Amino acid sequence: MRDVALALSSGGARGLAHIGAIEELEQQGYRIRSVAGCSMGALVGGMYAAGRLAEFKEWMQTVDRRKMLSLLDLSLSINHLVKGEKVIDALKEIVPDVAIEDLPVEYQAIATDWKNGREVVFSKGSLYDAIRASISLPLFFNPVRRGDMILVDGGVVNPLPLKQASNMAGDMLVAVNVSGSYWGGETKARQLFEARRRHSRSLPLNIIASLIPEGLDVNYFSLTQRMCGLMIQQNAALSIELYKPEVLVDIPMDRFGSFEYDHVDKISTFGRTKMRNALHAYAEQLSQQATAANHSFTSQAMAWLQKLLGLKHETLPESRPK
Repeated sequence: MRDVALALSSGGARGLAHIGAIEELEQQGYRIRSVAGCSMGALVGGMYAAGRLAEFKEWMQTVDRRKMLSLLDLSLSINHLVKGEKVIDALKEIVPDVAIEDLPVEYQAIATDWKNGREVVFSKGSLYDAIRASISLPLFFNPVRRGDMILVDGGVVNPLPLKQASNMAGDMLVAVNVSGSYWGGETKARQLFEARRRHSRSLPLNIIASLIPEGLDVNYFSLTQRMCGLMIQQNAALSIELYKPEVLVDIPMDRFGSFEYDHVDKISTFGRTKMRNALHAYAEQLSQQATAANHSFTSQAMAWLQKLLGLKHETLPESRPK
C-alpha cells in the first residue's frame, strides 16, 4: 500500500469526477493521507477527509434540476447572484461541521483574497467555512468576509493546489485536473445554451438570446467564458509543470458543463475510468523504468566482472607441446 497526497482542482460540476477518482484510488489499495482542494475540489475533498464521501455521493444522486433551483437563495445584491447559505445548510444535514484539525485525513482548502490577489490556505477551523470561501465563484456566490479579507473562489489564482499537496514528503503526488485544455469545436456549455434557447419559454433566456444572435461565435458570453477558461487552464498547467505529479488525471474543460450537478453518476464514473487509466499508465512506466534499470545494472556488472577476471582485453597464452 502506497500513501498518496491528492490535489483536486476547481471546475464546477466537473469536479464530481473527483468522487470516482478517489473511489478508484482506494479500490486499488492506495491510502490517501492528505487532500488539497480548490472550489469543487475543496468540497469533494472535504467530504472525503470527513469520512463521508459515500453519504455525499448518495445525496448528490438525489439532486435534479428542481432541487438545484431550490438550493439557490437568490440575492438582489450588485456583486453576487446567490447568497450561498442554503447549499451549505443542506450539506450540514448530511455531513455535520467539524474542525479541520480534527479530520482523520490532512486537509487544505484554497481561496483567493480579492483585495490583494493572494491565495488563502485553510488548514484549521471550520470545515464549512473553508469550503464556503473556496467555492465563492465571483459574481455568482456572495464573497466571504473574514477580517480585512474578501474571499472568493480559489480557482482565481490556484485552480490545482499541487503546491499544498506536495508538502507531504514521501507520498505519491496525484492530481485530478477537471479544467484541462481543449482546442477546436464548440464548448458543451455553448451547445447546451444554443439548444435551450431554441426551445425555452423562459423570459430571461429569451432576452439574452435576443442580445446574442444565433450562431455568432464571438459574443459577450463566449468571450467571457473563454477568457476565464484560458486563465484557469494556464494556471493549472503551470502548477503541473512546477510540481510534476506522479499521476495526473486530466479532464478537458468542455467534457461536461459547469452546472451539470444532476449527473453525478455519469461524471463520477468518467473520473473513475480516467483514474484507472492513469494508474495503469503509471504502473507501465514504473515497469519500463525497472526493466531499463535492471538492464543497465546487468551490463555494468558484466563489464566489472570482465575487468576483474582480466578477460576484457586479454586472452590466455597458447599451450606449447612438450
